[in-house]
Amino acid sequence: MARHQHTHQQIAIIGGSAAGFFTAYLLARAGREARVFEGRDRLDSAPRTLIVTDRMREILGGLGEKSVVNEIRRFELFTDGRVAKIALRRPDLVIERSTLIKELAGAAQAAGARVLFGQKLLAINARDHTLTLTMERTQGGGTEDAPFRTVVGADGAVSRVAQAAGWPKSRTVPLLQAIVDLPPGMAPDTVRVWFIPEDTRYFYWLIPHSPTEGVVGLIGEDGAETRSILERFLERRHLEPRGFQGARIPIYTGWVPVRRQLTGGDVYLVGDAAGHVKVTTVGGIVTGFRGALGVAEAILNGGSSGKLRALRRELNTHLLIRKLIHGFTQAQYSHLVDLLNARARQDLEAHTRDEPGSLLLHICLHQPRLLLLGLRALMTGGAFLRQHVS
Repeated sequence: MARHQHTHQQIAIIGGSAAGFFTAYLLARAGREARVFEGRDRLDSAPRTLIVTDRMREILGGLGEKSVVNEIRRFELFTDGRVAKIALRRPDLVIERSTLIKELAGAAQAAGARVLFGQKLLAINARDHTLTLTMERTQGGGTEDAPFRTVVGADGAVSRVAQAAGWPKSRTVPLLQAIVDLPPGMAPDTVRVWFIPEDTRYFYWLIPHSPTEGVVGLIGEDGAETRSILERFLERRHLEPRGFQGARIPIYTGWVPVRRQLTGGDVYLVGDAAGHVKVTTVGGIVTGFRGALGVAEAILNGGSSGKLRALRRELNTHLLIRKLIHGFTQAQYSHLVDLLNARARQDLEAHTRDEPGSLLLHICLHQPRLLLLGLRALMTGGAFLRQHVS
């Protein structure tokens, strides 16, 4: 059993995720010794097309640009024969997740962070005022103990760090999307969204990632059933899948503190491990980066972070919106589209989904019947509470 040299400045980050590498980059840039432990022997190269707001550019600065494959300037919302068209004042970004992770890993290393591949976390033991990580080597077997005072779990929705440090298990849902040719006449700068609640409580999406191809997907409840539902939707739309991309996504049901003070040191969670996902759209890239900013701030400031408090308020606003619409019927979605008057559409155009508080306030002011529609559905349905909280 070997032991790494211990200093109070060293920080272990478990998981080579986008949020994990960004946390490492922030800490290394601030002069801390950050080590990223990744269980795989190489960076995760599984492709997955994602869509984010331009808030990502604000947070990352010049980082992440290599991952941008397309820009989206309008949305088309479909429900029961109706359509609402929303033009965006600031374009959304279509990104390739694997490219983003590689770019962030390179930035973290350039800032001074060290990345160790083939190191899988087995346990965290608190002793001698130290958090001792027991790591299993994927090549050749054997274990190694690594002592740290601070550990960051960035290892996804099913986090070993969270489990070892005593956090409750996150609830997850399957995300599945198919790579398809774009329908004839579809503009590559337009995303299509369909609300079909008998298939999914969320929505279907078609996101172009090139002038000719895109991904059609949905959030489901059961993995096997989700595949069948998506295939039926593709058949109805006369779309032929060329391949599939999938993942398990955590569902945010309420804020869970991201810091635990153990006898040997501090443990933090970031990204999907912390459940930092917008439950309205089940998107977690931008919120994961914001969580990384908050965790880095907390580590550097002895546990306090205004950025984490702001993120908590935002995620709770997303939760409120999801509770309002999660039980919508097809007729209610149709009514929602009918209620999108000119002022409400302008609000959707001006405020991104990473600004839920401002968006909700303006829409309620300009079209209060939308709020009444959501409150009525919440009072009579409560589907999100029954499905994910009980």
